[in-house]
Amino acid sequence: MQYSFTGGATMEHKRLKGFPEDFLWGSASAAYQVEGAWESDGKGRSVWDEFVRIPGKTFKETTGDVAVDHYHRYKEDVALMAEQGLKAYRFSIAWSRVIPQGNGEPNEAGLLFYDNLIDELISYGIEPIVTLYHWDLPQSLQDQYGGFESRQIVKDFTDYAELVFQRYGDRVRYWVTLNEQNVFISHGYSRASHPPGVTDSKRMFLANHHANLVNASAIAKFRELGLAGKIGPSFAYGPNYALDASPKNVLAAENAEEFNAHLWMDVYAWGEYPPIVMNYLEANGIAPVVTTEDQKLLKKGTPDFMGVNYYQTNTNAYNPLDGVSEGKMNTTGQKGTSEESGIPGLFKTVTNPHLEKTNWDWEIDPTGLRIGLRRIASRYHLPILITENGLGEYDKLTAENEIHDQYRIDYLRAHALAVQEAITDGVEMLGYCTWSFTDLLSWLNGYQKRYGFVYVDRDETDEKELARFKKDSFYWYKDVIASNGANLE
Repeated sequence: MQYSFTGGATMEHKRLKGFPEDFLWGSASAAYQVEGAWESDGKGRSVWDEFVRIPGKTFKETTGDVAVDHYHRYKEDVALMAEQGLKAYRFSIAWSRVIPQGNGEPNEAGLLFYDNLIDELISYGIEPIVTLYHWDLPQSLQDQYGGFESRQIVKDFTDYAELVFQRYGDRVRYWVTLNEQNVFISHGYSRASHPPGVTDSKRMFLANHHANLVNASAIAKFRELGLAGKIGPSFAYGPNYALDASPKNVLAAENAEEFNAHLWMDVYAWGEYPPIVMNYLEANGIAPVVTTEDQKLLKKGTPDFMGVNYYQTNTNAYNPLDGVSEGKMNTTGQKGTSEESGIPGLFKTVTNPHLEKTNWDWEIDPTGLRIGLRRIASRYHLPILITENGLGEYDKLTAENEIHDQYRIDYLRAHALAVQEAITDGVEMLGYCTWSFTDLLSWLNGYQKRYGFVYVDRDETDEKELARFKKDSFYWYKDVIASNGANLE
C-alpha cells in the first residue's frame, strides 16, 4: 500500500534545530501483547487473560497466551534492539507476574524475569523505560473488590509500585505510571470493549477518579523513596479539530478537547479537574466524589514529564442531544467499517476530508502530532516523552523472508520530522518511542495488524516457529538513530 502525507514536509522554519544529544530514540511494547507465558512460573491471571475468553471480544478469538513469546525469547529480542542501535526500550511489568493476586505475597520468579530483562538491556547500553501498568489488572483484584471501582486499588497499586521501585530503582531512570488511562477507562466502562466490559457512565468516572489517585499515589511514593529519575503517566492524545469554521462545530471541538484531553491531563499536571467537565458531570449525576484528601494527593503527585501516545487527530462536529453516541469500531482491518461516535449534546467525531486513513480507519496526520506537542507544552510547561507512535498495517513476508514496509518508513519519518519541528518551535522533548519493536498482539485486532520493525512469523490460528525477520523499516530506523535524526529531511 502507498500513503500520501499532508503536513510534515512544510517548513515554516528557515532551519530546523537538531535533536538533543541525549535524545531517547526508542521503541515500545506491553507485557500482555508480547510476553506470553501466561501461566508460567507462578504468574497469576489478569483481567485480559479472562476477557479474551469471552466469545466475540477479540478478532478471531485471539489471546495473549503465547503472544510472541518474548518471555522466553527476550535475549534474542534485545540483541536485535542492540543491532538496531536503540537508545531506549519501553516495556511494561505484568502486575500479576510479580504479585500473582495483586496483593499479598510477591512472586520471585516473576521479579527475576524483569531483573534479567533490565540487566540485558543495560548490558547493551539500552535505557529501560518501565511502565507500571499497561491494562493487565490482576483478575484477583477485579474479583475481590471491582478493581478500579474501589479505593482499595490505591493502596494495592502503591504497594506494588513500591516493590517494583525498590527492586529496580537502582537501574531504571524513567518510569511510566499508567498507560493510556483514558483508553482503558473509556473502553472498559463506556464501549465495553475492554475489561470489565460494562457500559455505565457513573461507574466509569468513579473508576477514572480512582485511577487518578493511583497515578498520583505512585508518583508520590517514588518521590518519598528518594529515587533518581523521572516519572509520569502516558496519555493517548488525539488533538481535536473543528470540521470547519461553523461556531457550532468549533464549540464541539472545544468540548471534545475538554472531555478527551483536559479531563485527564489537567489532573495529571495540576491535580485539578477542569471546571467545564465537572460542571457537566455534576449536572448529569455522574461526578465522582472528590474529597479534600483526594485533592491534596492529586496535587502531591504531579509528574516530571507528560508521556504521549499519538496515532491520530480527531475532527469534530455539532452533535445534538438526540445525536450519535458510541459507534462501531473497526477491529477487522476492513477499511471504511468504523462508524461515527460521540457524546450527544457535546460533539461527534467525523471524517477529516484532508486526511488519509489506514485500513483500520485511523487518520494519518503528522502535523497533528506537532500541534498536540505544542498544545501540551503551552498548557502544562512539561517536557514530553513520546511513548508510542506507529503504523499498524498488513505486512507481507516474501519468499526471501523480507518485508518491504516503505509505508511504515514514510509514516515514521513524517512523524519524527514533526517532532523535530516541535523542538524547533520550542517544545522540550525527551525522546521518541515507536510502537512497536517486534510485531505483537494488537489487543482487539489479532496478529494481522502489525506495527513492528521486526516481523514475527505467526498468525491468529498458527503460532508457527515465531521466527523473527527484520523489516526494511528496521534498517531505516537504525540509520536515523545513528545520525541522531540528522537524515530525516
